Amino acid sequence: MPETWVGATAKQIARAVRRGDASATQVVADHLDYIRANDDQVHAFRALRESEAAFEAAEVDDQPDLGHLPLAGVPVALKENTPIAGLPTWRGSAAARSEVAEADHEVVRRLRGAGAVIVGVTRMPELGLWATTDDDSAVTRNPWNFERTPGGSSGGSAAAVASGLVPIAHGNDGLGSIRIPAACCGLVGLKPGRGVVPAQLGREDWFGLVEHGILATTVADAAVGFSVLAGRTPGKLEHPPRLRVAVSLRSPVAGTAADAANREAVSTATNLLVEAGHDTVSADPAYPVGLGLRGMATWFAAAYRDAEDAGLLDAKLQPRSRRHLRMGRWAWNRGLIREEDREGFRERSIAFFGDGNYDVLLTPALARTPLPARSWSARGWLANVTACLRFAPYAAPWNVAGLPALTVPVGVRPDGLPAAVQLVGPPGSELTLLAIAGQFELLHAWRRHAPGFPITAPARTR
Repeated sequence: MPETWVGATAKQIARAVRRGDASATQVVADHLDYIRANDDQVHAFRALRESEAAFEAAEVDDQPDLGHLPLAGVPVALKENTPIAGLPTWRGSAAARSEVAEADHEVVRRLRGAGAVIVGVTRMPELGLWATTDDDSAVTRNPWNFERTPGGSSGGSAAAVASGLVPIAHGNDGLGSIRIPAACCGLVGLKPGRGVVPAQLGREDWFGLVEHGILATTVADAAVGFSVLAGRTPGKLEHPPRLRVAVSLRSPVAGTAADAANREAVSTATNLLVEAGHDTVSADPAYPVGLGLRGMATWFAAAYRDAEDAGLLDAKLQPRSRRHLRMGRWAWNRGLIREEDREGFRERSIAFFGDGNYDVLLTPALARTPLPARSWSARGWLANVTACLRFAPYAAPWNVAGLPALTVPVGVRPDGLPAAVQLVGPPGSELTLLAIAGQFELLHAWRRHAPGFPITAPARTR
């Protein structure tokens, strides 16, 4: 038995708890000790559920049959905009915080039902609007380089996993909010396709753009986490057949392009695909003219409608957020948000994969180095919007199309930060994307945690 379970994978922990080689109480206590000692370096957590998590871990241990629990005793962090009974739902700042939730969100119920123990909630930018994570109480930092952001909006979840505070974490993704942090922090991050996991987040789920998913250090952990959220029985990933993969460097946002390090990441991934027996072809998806402007208008309006529904339009939000909501009201009132535009792009995107064209699309995950870790919440709206678009333009189209997309690490960049790529597939291809990522992991294994993490934990004294 190890001195501490910190640093173990979710599958290792669950297997040990199911076999009786470890107790959920022991595992959760190890992680809470580690979080208390080390979270001040990355500021991943908004709040811990220390006594509640200890009690719930004991309840897992008391179950007579643990064999059916795929996440038995696994400590999990939840993004702070997802209701957990007994906790406020912060939404990224004290000003946006809602009252204590009376009931768990469905994804929380599913995680608990699988034996997971929710140890706390992780930080996000206000209203989940930005690709960086900070507010006036803390700047969340990338464990790979404290001077860089872990991304957003699931930045706290990514920082928690990359530093070993938890083995897996929940996130949600409206315009890249799982995949961008996963790329920044060297993690596997999956956004499922539309309707696969109950969204139930905000008004109309941000016009259907938002999905819940998992951030993990291994493909196996990402796969079991996805299965739990999707209400499926976890199974072994099957070796994928020979696939035809479209490779594209084209940015969906005019005026942005992948830098040399991100182009090299795509080259590395292309070579891995060929080594795994797949065919690769240079081909660009049909991003429509004006997708960037339409996408931005949808981003504005989704935030406005969500804030209106939550009664936050008159809250003392950050100046950048208030302007964003004003832009959203303007876009909504002028009828710039049209379902037929989104459905048209979805149909064209599905057609890109149809009729034997391509099975999977490979793109950069990011365009530039992760942004500096600073108080972006104190900067102006235009500075935030411009920085986010330039650094991470590749994720958002697949929320609009409602297609599954996954970030997978492919090594380390010259600056020491993780290298990553994005894989996109047609509806129902989540397991195919994970299987390809599994081939990458076998052929070109990545570092599971940031260098120096997990910091050596003290020997167990309990």
